[in-house]
Amino acid sequence: MFEKLKRAIKALSEGKFIMVYDQDNREAEVDLVVLAEKVTSNHVYHLRHDAGGLICIAMANEISKAIELPFMLDIYNKISNIYSVFNHCSPDAAMPYGDKPSFSITINHINTYTGITDNDRALTISEFGKLGCEIINNGSNINKYKKVFGSNFRAPGHTHLLIAAKGLLAERKGHTELTVSLAVIGNKMLGLDITPCTVLCEMLDGTTGKALSLEKAKQYAKENNIAMINGKEITEAFEYIMRAQ
Repeated sequence: MFEKLKRAIKALSEGKFIMVYDQDNREAEVDLVVLAEKVTSNHVYHLRHDAGGLICIAMANEISKAIELPFMLDIYNKISNIYSVFNHCSPDAAMPYGDKPSFSITINHINTYTGITDNDRALTISEFGKLGCEIINNGSNINKYKKVFGSNFRAPGHTHLLIAAKGLLAERKGHTELTVSLAVIGNKMLGLDITPCTVLCEMLDGTTGKALSLEKAKQYAKENNIAMINGKEITEAFEYIMRAQ
């Protein structure tokens, strides 16, 4: 059961790329995905060169809680009484596919220079992934991890942070939740130790100016020997695990 998904999760745990398609009636986009703590400058190169979208870190909700990271919408709402422009940006409006964005702040690691180079972004991403790993393994000591985060990262930066819904796929079915859920599935179904902190980037098509089609994405996956899975497969496995608890 779920053999294709298991192979993809195993590849993810080894620091390899996988590809995730959400669903036809949502974004209908494919993201190139890798574990945050495993990221190297070579990963960043392929994310920007082969995928081309926004390079983001997606984290489990409990990681964000440990360092008190807010959603960007909450920040906009908080400051709208000072900067009225945010009252006109419809910060509470859902995206066209129905969800509110999962965006939080942007960051650079403290040891980066501009923060945008492949080396700089790899450092930011991998170090945040390691912080996420420490939080998951050692508990969410807010006072401790706020200081650790504050002393190792600066904001704003060049890497976007995304916060998964607390209930993951039971609450929201975006790429943020889909990729973070892979860690939960892998840990419970395969006995792996995957930190629920991933990096994802939308795959775009320079010819059409649109998202890369599912057909072209499948061809890319085949040519590059990358496991490709979809939101339906991930959701079914996630629901199976939740029922078994």
